[in-house]
Amino acid sequence: MTKIIKLRKGLDIKLDGVAEKMMAEDAVDRDKPLTIGLVPDDFVGVKPQVVVKVGDEVSAGDALFVNKQYPDVKFVSPIKGTVTAVVRGERRKVISVVVEGKKGTGLSPSPSRREGDTKPQVLPFGEDLGGASIVNILAEKGLLGYITQMPYAISANNVNLPQRIFVSAFRDMPLAADVDFCLKDKHDDWLVGLQTLAKIAPVYVGLKKEQEVAPLEKTASVTIFEGKCPAGNVNVQMNHVAPINKGEIVWTVEPEVVSFIGELMSTGCVNFCKTIAVCGSAVKGPRYKKVYVGQKIDSVLDDMECADDARIINGNVLTGKKTDRNGFVGAHAYELTLIPEGDDNAEFLGWIAPMCLRNRKPADARIKGGKRNMIMSGEYDKVLPMDIFGEYLVKAIIAKDIDKMEQLGIYEVAPEDFALAEYVDSSKLELQRIVREGLDMLRKENE
Repeated sequence: MTKIIKLRKGLDIKLDGVAEKMMAEDAVDRDKPLTIGLVPDDFVGVKPQVVVKVGDEVSAGDALFVNKQYPDVKFVSPIKGTVTAVVRGERRKVISVVVEGKKGTGLSPSPSRREGDTKPQVLPFGEDLGGASIVNILAEKGLLGYITQMPYAISANNVNLPQRIFVSAFRDMPLAADVDFCLKDKHDDWLVGLQTLAKIAPVYVGLKKEQEVAPLEKTASVTIFEGKCPAGNVNVQMNHVAPINKGEIVWTVEPEVVSFIGELMSTGCVNFCKTIAVCGSAVKGPRYKKVYVGQKIDSVLDDMECADDARIINGNVLTGKKTDRNGFVGAHAYELTLIPEGDDNAEFLGWIAPMCLRNRKPADARIKGGKRNMIMSGEYDKVLPMDIFGEYLVKAIIAKDIDKMEQLGIYEVAPEDFALAEYVDSSKLELQRIVREGLDMLRKENE
């Protein structure tokens, strides 16, 4: 019998601009070259070593850079084209590797899958692969880096293999892309992907009540989660099903990456095309679009009417990064969110105005106040449905007390787990940044 877990804590934030469940035309102008930029910072913990140079011709699936610490883990070009730039910042840090495709590049199925095919004719890698062989294939084909390793919430590698794998099959952050809609044409790939991951380690899948359980029960351990956001957060689900202990390795995999893996195992090719939600109150007619990982944002928004003062967020409104039209769709971004910047508003009494004087307007990017001393008020506990003391953990990170951090459960958390706590925090602390710094500090200490 499928286990049901009801979460009592959390907060559902209702924002204007939810993407309508309809698919827009391909986010590609076929009369213009398609530009892709792969950004190493999207893969936390990776020290990139660029293996191409400007002017090189690359095919889809050719490596652009590798993880210097684990050189077998490759990060590959989603399209065929020419390397036009290797952008570097201070101290020669790699900012992005840019590939320009030829005119007419479209968002088509994998070249190994004929139109109308839903099942593979042959299994390119055979049926009897072991877990280690599968991991090496994922590393070679450029997919392993899209998997997150816990603890530390970093990009996975082919040396530290997991004891368990967790997948959350729904999202409930504000304006989040609907997983069922995004994968509606990739059901077979999704199932093959789960079967593939199950050969590496036991797989745990979190569903919401409305989702179908039966197809997954032979492959994975399924749990239904009920409650407010962040019930769809994979680390929250892990905390309630099988918490991670010191010394263990656990992988978390996004649903779209599971489908990427399934298509790879079925066809032998990786198709880095995904469906994202272009959403938010600063875009007219929010809807879904098919894009490539790393596609230039300008080409995604080219045919959409956006407010002049819109803040463009690469990803979710609570966890994404501020960007602009010259940025690239993030490797882990499944929303492109546009909200008003809010810097042209002048409200009487501002944030201290009584509720009766505040106009109900769409949410904007203002934080309405500056950083203050941390207040131990229990605010985090109300929206953090995990068996940890969030406020005390944040204090331990700020104090750089590694022993306390370990005792208070830092191995179980990722920065996005504190997104809602950051939203309600009256101290205006950048909690996700603080948690990221704590995880990096701990990883460096334990290396």
